[in-house]
Amino acid sequence: MAFISPVARLIPDRSNASNRSLKRRKETSISRFVSFVFGAAIAFLCFGGVIQAQVVTVPDTPQIGSSNPITAEPLVPRPPTRPCIVQLFQNLPFDNFTPAMFSYAPPASCPGPWAKVVFTADFTVQSGQQFDRTAAFYLGHANIFYGTTAEPRASLSPSWHVERDVTDLTAIFKSPQSGEANLGNFVGVSGGSDFNSIIFANAALEFYPASFAAPVPSTPDVVVPVNGSGGDAGTLNTATDQITQALSLPANTERVYLDVIAQSQSNDEFWYLCVPNDQTTNLESCGNTAFRETEVTIDGQAAGVAPISPWIFTGGIDPFLWEPIPGVQTLDFKPYRVDLSPFAGLLADGKQHTVGVSVFNADSFFQATANLLVFTDHASQHVTGGILSNDLTPAPTPVVSENIATTANGSTGSITVESNRNFTISGYVNTSHGRIETTVQESVSFKNDQNFNVNANTDIQDVVQTSTIDSTTTTRQGPLATTVQRHISYPLTVDFSFVINKDGSEKQVTTTDQHFQTSESTNLNGFFLDENKMSNEVSATDTQSVSADGVASGPTDSRTTQTFTQNNSLGGCFSRTLTAEAQQLKTVTDGKGCAANGRF
Repeated sequence: MAFISPVARLIPDRSNASNRSLKRRKETSISRFVSFVFGAAIAFLCFGGVIQAQVVTVPDTPQIGSSNPITAEPLVPRPPTRPCIVQLFQNLPFDNFTPAMFSYAPPASCPGPWAKVVFTADFTVQSGQQFDRTAAFYLGHANIFYGTTAEPRASLSPSWHVERDVTDLTAIFKSPQSGEANLGNFVGVSGGSDFNSIIFANAALEFYPASFAAPVPSTPDVVVPVNGSGGDAGTLNTATDQITQALSLPANTERVYLDVIAQSQSNDEFWYLCVPNDQTTNLESCGNTAFRETEVTIDGQAAGVAPISPWIFTGGIDPFLWEPIPGVQTLDFKPYRVDLSPFAGLLADGKQHTVGVSVFNADSFFQATANLLVFTDHASQHVTGGILSNDLTPAPTPVVSENIATTANGSTGSITVESNRNFTISGYVNTSHGRIETTVQESVSFKNDQNFNVNANTDIQDVVQTSTIDSTTTTRQGPLATTVQRHISYPLTVDFSFVINKDGSEKQVTTTDQHFQTSESTNLNGFFLDENKMSNEVSATDTQSVSADGVASGPTDSRTTQTFTQNNSLGGCFSRTLTAEAQQLKTVTDGKGCAANGRF
C-alpha cells in the first residue's frame, strides 16, 4: 500500500506479527481509524476480579433492525425425540490467551445410541473496542467447533448463536473427556489503545435418542485428532511445516476420511491478495503469490488435497462490511472432508503410520486442525488390502503471469496465478462382505486474477478468484458400483479503492462477493439415487471517508446481502435471503430460491 494515514499509524494491528499483510495495512488506513473513533468509549471492565457481564442469548429468528451478527443459514434439523443436554461451560469469560479447560461426561439419561448429536454455542462481546478472535473448542483434543468472533463497537455488544451437526464424532462422546476452549483475547492497553471488551461464551451438546422415526446413523467407530504439538491447532509458517499424528488404526479398518480446517492468520490472513515475492515492495503486499492449498500425506506420500477457504473475518478489509451479516462461514468454519478410503487397507496393516497436513505456499502463517474418521468392519477383526495406484504429485506447480509496470510514479498492471491438478488414487480392502475397491478421481482448479494501480495517492486492487474441486468416488463391491460425484466451488471477488484527494481528504470504497457452492449426486450401477445442492453467497459494499483535518464521517452506503439455498432431489428445500443497510438488518425473505420441484 502506498500510504497509511498518520492517525491510522497510531492504531495497533491485531496481529502479533510485525509484518502485516496488504489488506490489514489497508484496513488501518481508514477502516481501523473509523472503527477506533466509533469504538473508543469505555465499555464494561473487570474490577476486583468480578466480571459484570454474561452471555446474552439471541432469538432463533432474524430480528429486523438488529445489529447483532446474523446469517441466512438454517439451524441444524433435529429428530423428533427429546434430547439430553450436556452443558460444557456457561458464561465463560475470555480475557487472555490461556485456554480454558472443562470436563465432559456422557449423558446418564441418554446412554445411546443417538440419532443425532448437535453442538450449540452462544457468544457475547462486551461493547467497547476489540479485535475479532479465533474460537476453537476441543474434546479429547478432537475439534468440535472452529470459528471467529464479531467485533464490538462503543454502542454495540454483539451476541450470536452457532450450531453444527457433530454426530460423526459420536465415538468421542461415548466416554468422559477433558475439554479445551481456546479463544485467545487481549484485554488491556496496547499502543495507546484500550482493548476493553471481554468475550463470553456458552457451549453445550444435545443428544437425541434413536427411535423408529429417528434411526441410528452409521458413524465412524474411531476418531483420531490430528493437531499441533500442543494438542490443538498447529502453526504452519512455511510450506514445509506440518501438523502430524502417528497412529495405529484397528486391523479391521474399512473406510477413512479426514476433516481438515486450515485458517489463514497474520501475514497469510489475506493470502488471496498476495503477490509474487519480486512484487511485494512495488505493490506493498504479502508474498508467495495468491495461491495456497492444503496437502495431506500418509507416511510422507501425497494422499489428498483440500482447498483453502477464503474466510474473511469481521475485522477484514473493512469491518463495516460485515455488520450485521458476516462473510461466508466467518462465525462457523466448515471443515473440508478428504476421502482417504483408498488407503484403508494400508492403514489396517497393524503398523504405525503418520498422517500429515501442510499448506503449500504458507508464509507465516496458517493454523490447522483435523479429525481422522475411521469406519471398521464390524463382522471381522482383520482385513487385508493396499494401494492399487496413486498418481498424485507431492506438490502443485502453479503458473504465474506478471504484467506490472513500475516507474517513479508507482506501479500498474496485472498478475495471474493459476494451478490445475488431476489425479486418481485407488485402493482395496478384503472385508467380511467381500472385496471393496475405492477409486478417487479429482480435478482441482485455481485461478486468481489481480489488477493494480498503486502510487503515492492511490491504492486500487481488484481481485477475481475461482477455486473448484470436481471429484468422482467409485466404490466397487462385487457386481455393484456406487458413484458419488461432487462439485465444490469458492468464487471470490474483491474490489478495493483507496484514494487521497488533492485537498488531503481520504476515501476508501470496498465491494466484495463471496460464494460457496456444493453439489453431490449418487448413482448405483448408473442409476440415479439422489442429489443435494447448496449455495451460500454474501455480497457487501461500504465507503469510508476522512476529511483533510482528520475527521471521519463514518461508514456510508453500507449494504450487504446474503442468500442461502439448499435443496435435494426428494423435494426438500430451504431458501433465505437477508439484506442489511447501515449496519442493521433490513429484510428477511424465505422460500424465494426454492423452485416448484425443490431443485436448482
